[in-house]
Amino acid sequence: MIIDCHAHVFQHWAGACGHPSSEIHRKYMQKVQTRTSASVFRARDGKEMSGAALFRAGDNSWAGLTDVGFRVGNYGRLDFTIDGEDYHSQYMPVGMQQIVAPPELMLAQMTYAGVDHTILQAGWGYGAMNDYNAFAQNQYPDKFTALLNVDEPRAYTDETLAEFDRAIGLGLKGVYFALDAYARNGFDIHFDDPRYATFWSKVDAKGLPVFFEITAIPDYSRDSYIANLKRLHGLMDRYPNIRWVLVMGPPVGFFASEGKWDFPAEVLAAYHHENLLIEIMFPITWGGKWDYPYPEAQGLIAQMRDLFGAHKLIWGSDMPNVERFCTYRQSLDYVRRYCTFLSAEEKKAVLGANVAAIFANLQPARAAA
Repeated sequence: MIIDCHAHVFQHWAGACGHPSSEIHRKYMQKVQTRTSASVFRARDGKEMSGAALFRAGDNSWAGLTDVGFRVGNYGRLDFTIDGEDYHSQYMPVGMQQIVAPPELMLAQMTYAGVDHTILQAGWGYGAMNDYNAFAQNQYPDKFTALLNVDEPRAYTDETLAEFDRAIGLGLKGVYFALDAYARNGFDIHFDDPRYATFWSKVDAKGLPVFFEITAIPDYSRDSYIANLKRLHGLMDRYPNIRWVLVMGPPVGFFASEGKWDFPAEVLAAYHHENLLIEIMFPITWGGKWDYPYPEAQGLIAQMRDLFGAHKLIWGSDMPNVERFCTYRQSLDYVRRYCTFLSAEEKKAVLGANVAAIFANLQPARAAA
């Protein structure tokens, strides 16, 4: 069974999508665009630029977001205006005439690409996803296993703990936890602060896997990434019953800028943790610079297999975003067809068996004694 460990469904982004308001939703979306690997260009002539104009240098928090009339456009684009000039971030594929992805879109894509099951992740830019993820999973339980999201920078509060309990009641099967939301509150706390003990203990007690995305806050630097990874390592040791997934995998820009992994000792120690799985999903971040079938990525996957073992690697696509660079089938086939160094058993593990093992609903039922 082929399982995509990383995909999304979402409502039309022009709306609040579960947030208290559309304005708050736009703030989350704008923050994502400040450091995007998507193409950003001037509407008038197509001149490319970066997302740096969306925030003030030296302030990576929400307070540093610039007033650019940020809005949701058509054809996969997020639009904004600077000094009377309109700009587009091509964050979703051009063929997405409106930025909306109902479960049925993902089902059609899965059928076409030959994917049997998908883990629906979350993220505040998509919306407050608990209800919509639960809706998709409950509509199509044989096709979707959905994660819940929490208000990460305030996960220790009574309000967030109550929402966690509500999400469990909706039937969600795992936790999505990312660090970029800490920008909303000016990075005023770390996720391993003692105040989080109740939250992490609840996750541990429920036996939920945690899909953890390490954004390199607060400085978006190599040092910030390593500091956060060391904090995660401490959590993994503190809660040994939790299975963890490193969302997006190791950052190439920090550790493989020359085409070969070069991990510091403390990074290797965290990645080797027995309870950690590592996503491999290079096209979403490097598909704009590398060409299919991504031999650069294949080389990095081979090194990861040799360093960590195929039993620690899981394939993900980041659909539908990835189609801004390649098709869904190509995001799978660069591993399925072209990673010839993987044995048949290793491919079976990477393309489904490893992630299935951490979800009770995806494990084979035991025969009655």
